[in-house]
Amino acid sequence: MLAPKKVTLQRTIALIMSFILVASDLFLLFYVKNHGITTLNIGNWRAPFGITIVADMLAALLVVTTSFVLTCVIIYSFYTIGKAREKFLYYPSVLFLIVGVNGSFLTGDIFNLFVFFEVMLMASYVLLVIGGTKIQLKATIKYLLINVVGSAFFVVAIGILYSMIGTLNMADISRKINALHGVDTGMISVAAVMFLFVFGLKAGLFPLYFWLPGSYFAPPMPVLALFGALLTKVGVYAIIRTYSLFFAKETTFAMPLLGVLALITIILGVIGVISYYDLKTIVIYNILIAIGVILFSVSIMTREAMTGAVYYLIHDMIIKSALFLIIGVIMAITGTSTVKKFSGLMTVKPTLGWSFFIAILAIAGIPPLSGFFGKLLMVEGAFSTGEMFGGIVILLSSLFVLMSLIKVFTRGFWGEKTGKFNLAIPYKKMMLPVIILLTCSVLYGIFSNAIYPFISDAVDPIIDPNLYINAVIKE
Repeated sequence: MLAPKKVTLQRTIALIMSFILVASDLFLLFYVKNHGITTLNIGNWRAPFGITIVADMLAALLVVTTSFVLTCVIIYSFYTIGKAREKFLYYPSVLFLIVGVNGSFLTGDIFNLFVFFEVMLMASYVLLVIGGTKIQLKATIKYLLINVVGSAFFVVAIGILYSMIGTLNMADISRKINALHGVDTGMISVAAVMFLFVFGLKAGLFPLYFWLPGSYFAPPMPVLALFGALLTKVGVYAIIRTYSLFFAKETTFAMPLLGVLALITIILGVIGVISYYDLKTIVIYNILIAIGVILFSVSIMTREAMTGAVYYLIHDMIIKSALFLIIGVIMAITGTSTVKKFSGLMTVKPTLGWSFFIAILAIAGIPPLSGFFGKLLMVEGAFSTGEMFGGIVILLSSLFVLMSLIKVFTRGFWGEKTGKFNLAIPYKKMMLPVIILLTCSVLYGIFSNAIYPFISDAVDPIIDPNLYINAVIKE
């Protein structure tokens, strides 16, 4: 921030910090694996009186994935974002965004979660508007208004919970809600629905997704990759964390409501992906499908369903960022994101074509790629609890996702070469982060057995909140 016009210096600092973040997050991941849930009491105030940072395996996996995506997006930004945007605090805004994202994953305090949400949102406002095009300004006004309303409801929801429980520490809230269970379930259900409204707005859950397609269409591709891979996932994580800790026993209203809204989100996402020929719009609607699939499994809250949900959550962060970066390369070459305006791209850039094809197979859940194992476990979890309709919807959504993207692939990459192709772009440099992300996605699927112990450790505190509570509140 102190040297906004020195682009080379900003690039260097941003890249070095992203590498340091990857290394420190990997260290944290293996530290949690070897030592269990790790906590840090800020200012040395013991939980539940102070602010506690909590790294369980779920949070550790998500911050590792976040830092990895960040590094690839920063490298990609060097060649695509443009110096005009780089001189207006692009890199500091990206790093502030990651502060908010990782802080949201690691906080053990519900009000601190609100604070990190706001840090993330303030950075996202800058990234959304930077460049000042008309479409960006329109999208930013809508995005800003929606999130101001969401933030206000978040504070109200925290206030309602605090008035009942008298604490802000998430582990302490969980412990006291369990002690209250059966006494004041009506107000707890109200709090559950309010938190679902707030986090569903961030995640893009029906009927709160209406802002997402328009707002996410506006920013440049590196920013869209960060938004699509990370921002909606923070909302999903917040639902997983609060619902497993606070509202897991509210099975009469809150959990069934989450399941119904998740299924409607999947269906509307499917309608979106099969209705468009614009690459950006199709993948944005794919975000909605993934959100619905994961949150439907959260509403079931069995070990099998949650294992699939966590596995798929990490897969989706990696593959969505890869897909958006691929679309950025396609747009740089063709000048458009609409496949009706070009064809025969495979004859010019076969590596790009096959990269897109691998990403399609991964996002559709074709074995042995990373999307398969998560979806398999989620479908098995749905069927094992008698949720046959939900399991079938998840299976059919994979089919429609595959159809929508294969339609784009055959039309844009195969056939006779049409449209104007700009081959003067730094193609190999732009493809480097894409190849890294796709390789990670392929390895994540092939070596799923090696990753399973980490996923299992992440699911343990979700299924048994006492593990989380006892790690945070040491008595």
